Amino acid sequence: MKKQIIIGLAAALLSAPASAHEFGFAGILDKSNKEELPELTLSSGQPIADGPLMLKSGTMYEIEIESDGSAEMALEGSGFFRAIWVNEVVVNDLEIRPFGLESVEFDDAGTMEIEFLAIKPGRYYLRQPGSTGEGQRVEIIIQ
Repeated sequence: MKKQIIIGLAAALLSAPASAHEFGFAGILDKSNKEELPELTLSSGQPIADGPLMLKSGTMYEIEIESDGSAEMALEGSGFFRAIWVNEVVVNDLEIRPFGLESVEFDDAGTMEIEFLAIKPGRYYLRQPGSTGEGQRVEIIIQ
């Protein structure tokens, strides 16, 4: 009787559909759970992004931030950086795996890529320090 129950349970488990969080051996870092976000551009007097970024909690994202070197530019967003897990920051093909971030800064023209996992739902901002203009920040919504 016990053997039949065990065989029945095993058959039920094998025939059950995979849950949404089974991504294979890599887990949440699997390629099927990764999305690329539109590039953010840092340029003196220009908007950072075209509109808000909509993210989904539990999804890995990759975002490229590019500065044209027209001025020393930075982005800060401690609330956003505390709502995500940063897997890596890539600058000049060098991978950095930080414990956390508060801000990023460009002294010259260049590109930075940040790969992260969205975790905590909410409404956040990345903005240029000391700025007040709507175009000098990007709203990020994690659902």
